[in-house]
Amino acid sequence: MHTRRTLAVYAAAAGSLRTATLLVAVAPGPARVLPSAHAAHLLQRAADRPHDAAQAFVRALRPEQRAKAVLPFDDEERINWHFVPRARKGIALHDLTPEQQKGALRLLAACLSEQGYRKAEAVRALETVLQEIENDPAGRYRNPTYYVTLFGEPGAKGVWGWRYEGHHLSFNFTVRDGTIVASSPQFLGANPAKVLQGVKAGTRTLPEEEDLGRALARSLTPVQREKGLKLTDVPGDILSGASREAKSLPAAGVAYRDLDATQKGMLLELIRTHAGVQSKAVAEARVAAIRKAGMDDVAFLWVGETEPGKGHYYRIQGATFLVEYDNTQNRANHVHAVWRDFRGDFGRDALAEHYRAFSADTLAGRSHGHDGGAHEHPHGPGGHTHEAE
Repeated sequence: MHTRRTLAVYAAAAGSLRTATLLVAVAPGPARVLPSAHAAHLLQRAADRPHDAAQAFVRALRPEQRAKAVLPFDDEERINWHFVPRARKGIALHDLTPEQQKGALRLLAACLSEQGYRKAEAVRALETVLQEIENDPAGRYRNPTYYVTLFGEPGAKGVWGWRYEGHHLSFNFTVRDGTIVASSPQFLGANPAKVLQGVKAGTRTLPEEEDLGRALARSLTPVQREKGLKLTDVPGDILSGASREAKSLPAAGVAYRDLDATQKGMLLELIRTHAGVQSKAVAEARVAAIRKAGMDDVAFLWVGETEPGKGHYYRIQGATFLVEYDNTQNRANHVHAVWRDFRGDFGRDALAEHYRAFSADTLAGRSHGHDGGAHEHPHGPGGHTHEAE
């Protein structure tokens, strides 16, 4: 991806785009910043396979920690996602030792791109800024914060998943036979999106998501704006909320087929920016799935003024996916951005395909444990059995 270069190219056509990429990594807990050498070490370990990083993390836990951190794969908690500060099932980062925390972050780095990992850590670093704004240096209002929760036993074979979640972050992964087959819901937020005071004044978090969207909105012709830009009734938040099942929103916006070549490139770059939080393989698979379903009907809608500092919302919707971005709260300085997959959230379509491929009446199915009667799955401590359907 060439986001910085692309922004510079689009600036001439769409107005001045001023961005600053926040490249920081913070230590677990709301207040410390990791030395750059340690951040680099974590990113070097991103080459770890997810199941290797997950197994190393689990091995480092004490039995009582493991009981909190590892739940059955089919536990209802797996779809109980949200992006607000609240207590969650799993184990909180601040309840881990420094070495255990490093293991948790290695697992995150193994599942995201370098850019995605840095974005996630930049979002988490904003908790410190909020503590200063709210005059809460002890973090009384914002602890517990971020949690790691595994669903099933990680391994090179079989199905398992995990979640990394806290205020303004939610990453949900499903892994089958060593490969990430689902990576949504994906949520990132930023409050404040631009720090207005203190030593970090001027720092922006998630700037590309805003600037690329605004550049595309500004580039629309009067005819395109009739469908693609709406000035009033700006939503106060993402419309899909934290729903457990992704559903398409009412059709709206200017279609890809009705954009010129430059605008089509801008829309693709915006999609790749949201997808690119994930690892290269996952991001490319997302874009390939969109192309396979058909780009022509992918629609972009901007709601609100196009001037920086004004409340705004946009969404990109196609046959298989939804991206929403909202920046209206706290005087348009509070971002919420989500990626949903209509069939694949929480791995629903991938797992359905898996169980069809390995049905109980095949040798492959029996080798995967899908034989008749009760069968075991590697769920959490001690596991459990349930009746085959």
